[in-house]
Amino acid sequence: MSLVPLGTRSAAWAAGSDAPEKKEFKIGFIPLTEFASVVIASIMKFDEKYGIKIIPSKEASWAAVRDKLVNGENDASHALYGLIYEVHLSIGGPKKDMAALMTINHNGPAITVSNQLKEKGATDGASLTKLIAKEKREYVFAQTFPTGTHAMWFYYWLAANGIDPFKDVKNIVVRPPPMVANMRVGNMDGFCVGEPWNNHAIFDKIGFTAETTQDIWRDHPEKLLGCTAEFVQKNPNTCRAMMAAILDASKFIDTMSSRRKVAKSSPISRMSIRL
Repeated sequence: MSLVPLGTRSAAWAAGSDAPEKKEFKIGFIPLTEFASVVIASIMKFDEKYGIKIIPSKEASWAAVRDKLVNGENDASHALYGLIYEVHLSIGGPKKDMAALMTINHNGPAITVSNQLKEKGATDGASLTKLIAKEKREYVFAQTFPTGTHAMWFYYWLAANGIDPFKDVKNIVVRPPPMVANMRVGNMDGFCVGEPWNNHAIFDKIGFTAETTQDIWRDHPEKLLGCTAEFVQKNPNTCRAMMAAILDASKFIDTMSSRRKVAKSSPISRMSIRL
């Protein structure tokens, strides 16, 4: 390329050599508050500015997000940081080279404990430890994915308070949307998940926030936009356009005057009725 005159190269670039290779593609997401940037980029047409069309695809679980990325059913996805590394490092499954395109959000999740435990004096980690030592039974806590950030925060928080997360309590994996319903019927004593599910537990008067994850690690990375390395290699301009559209959507969401419009948009508003 260096042998091509500069003027020719500039003309070629301006003529459209930076055009998206794939103009329409699917991005998976889990119904959590931070998926808003992806969906708003689509429904408010920030993607059209960059010559692409984002098709959001709501997935049932993080395992589904992983599988659809690996098999190519989705081109990219809103994903847990740990999920992308799990696939890239072949932890618990086949290896596939992955790419972390951009961080979608910092902070966000929280650890919720049931009000039943609160009534027995468990109002924080230290008092939870005392209750578990005093009242012997099987205590059940949930996170959303074995190698995900929710699991990491929960394991750390329990261990920091003297509770072995693998011996002293039972750990289970539950998809984010059913967390509150499972706590309501007594299937679990606590969980770690992103919003709005912690807020729902408070609103439904079945649980309280024992700790936010930003209190564990301030401004920690949480979710990212991920895809396979192969997709980036084949579609570099598409990936740039995708990130630009999502950044524009994020700036729009961050503007206070836009919040009401965002909240009333169809996919976002349905969060209040448990997607």
